[in-house]
Amino acid sequence: MNGPFGRGGGGRGQALVEFSLAIAVFLLLVMAIVDFGRGIYTYNGVSQAAREVARTTSVHPGSPLGSSTDATDTVNVQKRLVPGLQDPTYSCVAADTYAVVARACLPGDLVRVEVTAPFSPITPLLGAFGSFDLKGSSTVEIQ
Repeated sequence: MNGPFGRGGGGRGQALVEFSLAIAVFLLLVMAIVDFGRGIYTYNGVSQAAREVARTTSVHPGSPLGSSTDATDTVNVQKRLVPGLQDPTYSCVAADTYAVVARACLPGDLVRVEVTAPFSPITPLLGAFGSFDLKGSSTVEIQ
């Protein structure tokens, strides 16, 4: 008896069960790898955004710091490139002590720019931990 209900047809059902168990683990692994790549890509984007904003702010600081049209334009461009990028925080740092100063920045001082962007994994296991805030900062001498 080699019909669908006989002894000869049992191998197909076993293969189907084994395949469904293996494909679930394989797809979870592939999704985790893709998620990890997305996280690295977003982190690199946040770091690059901090560098670009710091460079522009060092050349066109504005008063208050970062309020020049060039710095604002650079922030807007970076917000289009990095999804969810938050507004940067600016601080003026003395070049000799690396301490934040309360006065207006002078040429030779340093401008520190810090930006953050949220990252939400799509993999179910990683998504259970919620979203992560990716942070980037850059310090450049004011021209």
